[in-house]
Amino acid sequence: MKSISSTLGSLGLLVASAAMLTGCSGNSGQQQGMQMSAPQIATITLSPQQANLETTFPATIQGKTDIAIRPQVTGFITKVNVDEGQHVKKGQVLFTLDQVQFNAAVDQAQAQVNSAQTAVNTARMTADSKKKLFEKNIISEYEYQLSQNNLHQAEAQLATAKASLVNAKKNLAYTTVTSPSDGVVGSIPNREGSLASPSSAQPLTTVSDNSQVYAYFSLTEKDLLAMTNNGANSLDAAIKSLPEVQLRLSDGTIYPLSGKVATVSGVIDNNTGSSSVRALFDNPQGVLRSGGTGVIVMPSNRESAIVIPQKATFELQDKKFVYIVNDSNKVVSTPIIIDPINDGKTFVVTSGLKAGDRIAVEGVGTRLSDGLTISPVDPSQMPAQAPQGAAAPQQQK
Repeated sequence: MKSISSTLGSLGLLVASAAMLTGCSGNSGQQQGMQMSAPQIATITLSPQQANLETTFPATIQGKTDIAIRPQVTGFITKVNVDEGQHVKKGQVLFTLDQVQFNAAVDQAQAQVNSAQTAVNTARMTADSKKKLFEKNIISEYEYQLSQNNLHQAEAQLATAKASLVNAKKNLAYTTVTSPSDGVVGSIPNREGSLASPSSAQPLTTVSDNSQVYAYFSLTEKDLLAMTNNGANSLDAAIKSLPEVQLRLSDGTIYPLSGKVATVSGVIDNNTGSSSVRALFDNPQGVLRSGGTGVIVMPSNRESAIVIPQKATFELQDKKFVYIVNDSNKVVSTPIIIDPINDGKTFVVTSGLKAGDRIAVEGVGTRLSDGLTISPVDPSQMPAQAPQGAAAPQQQK
């Protein structure tokens, strides 16, 4: 009987031991399965770095001087001496107006001067003669004074005639329209035979001095306050401290020469809430033309900044969030504050993250959820692992 009891006891111990081994094996498999189920997510560890950002502003381009050319007298255009887009020098003839009537006016004014001069000569001879007679008491003082008055009247008429001659000559000179400065000729809407007048709404043309150009853009009141550190610094000092700006042309290329912000308007437009700003660019090759458009690119550099990829963030109720990876490899959604200036690919974080934090940069908004345990990997390893993950089901088949 003891032998049977011993045998049964031994069998019980064997069954219990087998059950314990099976249980341990199951727990190990579950733990391994949990580890295998943790998704591989690319993460980065944050460290301070320099952020080179830029702010862009739409701009319109104008020559340093854009002078509307208008005639100072009315007349028909007899000759157009330049062509559109032509470079001209100061004093170069642009248009010639009909000079016939103005030449006639000069001749008439000259004749009036000659006549008045003759009248003065006659009056002076008479006055001299009357003076001698008066000194000899042959004529009365009244008659002598009358001759003097006639002389003064003739001299006044001569002065008037000379002024008319000067005016006639000036009007004749105005029939030759010249360029007031060096520049480039704009469009010429009126040609030979057209009537030109100072009162015409449309100028004969425009001469633009494009050796330097101004790019006009706008800054908001908030931008101006930020420039002056909320009024702590003067606007002039803020302008001088601004970095050089670049101009992106309409085809997307960057103009090779940098410009400098020159002035900021002292008036803020009530309708737009912004102030006009002017940047000056050298234009030796004449590439930039008045009336053109572009985009002002203003650099904004940040030292020791926390920079993260934009794809690592998600938005909830107008707030930005990232997933921080804690020491247990669990992701925790964390709100952050970013700089409004960005390059379209990264964000500069001003609050919510610090150097040394780990954040997830893949699967945000799709695979990740708050509290999920992940298997962190280096972003450089993700492309190499993606094909292996795609090939795994084929190997299982």
